[in-house]
Amino acid sequence: MRKVHVIGHRNPDTDSICSALAYANLKNEVNGGRYEACRAGNVNGETQFVLEQFGVKAPTYVNDMRPRVTDVNLHEIEGVTESCSIKEAGDKMHELKLVSLPVLEGKKLKGLVSISDIAHADMDVFDNEILAKAKTPYKNLLSTLNGKMLVGNEDGVIEDGRLTVLAASVETMTEFMKNDDIVILANRPDAQKAAIESGAQLIVACMGTEVDAEVVKAAKEKGCRIIATEYDTFIASRLICQSIPVSYAMTEAEKVATFSVNDFIDDVKDEMTKKRFRYFPVLNADHEFVGLLSRRRLLEIQKKQLILVDHNEVSQAVEGLEECDIQEIIDHHRIGDLETMSPVYFRNQPVGCTATIITQMYRENNVEITKPIAGMLCSAILSDTLMFRSPTCTPVDEQIANELAKIAGIEIEDFAQQMFRAGSDLKGKAADEIFYQDYKKFTAADVTFGVGQITSLDQSELEEIKDKILPYMESVREEQKLNMVFFMLTNILEETTYLAMTGDNSQSTIEQAFETEVNGNVAVLPGVMSRKKQLIPNVLNVIQE
Repeated sequence: MRKVHVIGHRNPDTDSICSALAYANLKNEVNGGRYEACRAGNVNGETQFVLEQFGVKAPTYVNDMRPRVTDVNLHEIEGVTESCSIKEAGDKMHELKLVSLPVLEGKKLKGLVSISDIAHADMDVFDNEILAKAKTPYKNLLSTLNGKMLVGNEDGVIEDGRLTVLAASVETMTEFMKNDDIVILANRPDAQKAAIESGAQLIVACMGTEVDAEVVKAAKEKGCRIIATEYDTFIASRLICQSIPVSYAMTEAEKVATFSVNDFIDDVKDEMTKKRFRYFPVLNADHEFVGLLSRRRLLEIQKKQLILVDHNEVSQAVEGLEECDIQEIIDHHRIGDLETMSPVYFRNQPVGCTATIITQMYRENNVEITKPIAGMLCSAILSDTLMFRSPTCTPVDEQIANELAKIAGIEIEDFAQQMFRAGSDLKGKAADEIFYQDYKKFTAADVTFGVGQITSLDQSELEEIKDKILPYMESVREEQKLNMVFFMLTNILEETTYLAMTGDNSQSTIEQAFETEVNGNVAVLPGVMSRKKQLIPNVLNVIQE
């Protein structure tokens, strides 16, 4: 079953986080466990307080939804070791219907061996020192020749000597023999004894597994190994070169193009076009082999599925949204510029909080609202409505919040004040941490502007924040190429917002929108509590005139 990500907007607030968690839980209860809550930004102090109060883990952080290598169905195979014979590697490729295999030491990639690598190595049969050059293990010869070690230890590797096939007379044979040669010959005791006496390190006795006792005795005395095989000398001579280890034929890891599980697919495609390989090893964060990636597997990748909560504008959504398949949108804001490829379930209600809508959906589906879920949903409503003081708050929000508070076992007034204090405890935090706690971008006509907001019960704290934020806002405007930037410093108890601003037309826009005066880049806006219902509509009206 494909995973569906339930995610709120960037720089998420309490509603965005809690609604994602609650809605993912609801979908899992109704449709099965394939829905996962995510977040597109850091958890602020207020939200962290809520999650800790109800023992809930923060959603998974996702900063970009573009498809990555980890989203591809990789070829998950065990691979081979460096000492594995090229015959065994070739047989494994044939069995798995692959043209390449990873060469591994534990889980670490040592190289990549392909069918063409094996073919080229097998052609080295014309080099009679190939077994020594490749440091071929004796065990590989036993396996490849389907042989039996009659004399000697099967451990160790061939480091010296030539590979010789002897079918001549004994007298002629000894003229060509050199010390430490590997000799393939028929089951002829006289020839076998002669090869041993000439200093062979290994004789391969073909066409049978029985070797004369005197030959065995001579081999033991001279320290010569004997491998017996049922193959004839022709077949044995062809097979024995396939005993060389893949380490001799492979492309070493340093020369292999690899990808990380976190690489973006677009970057991978660009890199693949520059390489000749058909398969590419994929490594995890610990540089361990995970699987093989092929061009064909990239074509099979499916878009990530998303459910958006608490937003419906592209500028507020997680990066990579355009490459995802949007399944649903649950929101309480104005309808923005987001487009979908096909019809989706879109629920948008004029209430003060997305959590209010999700609570209604729990009831519509007859799903129990547990204490942790009730606590999160209630907290989200209290946060978004500023404890029912915001003009966005509706009677439905207040009624549902009170019902949820009973389930969660909290006293609203006391809990809300603790929550707001946790959110406004910004001592020691840098300007960017404060600014991006709750920040959104908007576009109207040709004007793009950003609006951040912080709430507090303490006016002196807001004054300190204002002194940090004002210089920082201009850098945000330049970096994001915005026309204007506003920051709402909202005093919950006074029900007043102190609006900081920057940008060429920011002061005139606010003066016209609220019929007020701006002093020192700050306007005092009594009764203004809501970004969504009060600030944004007034600013948009001025821009669009």
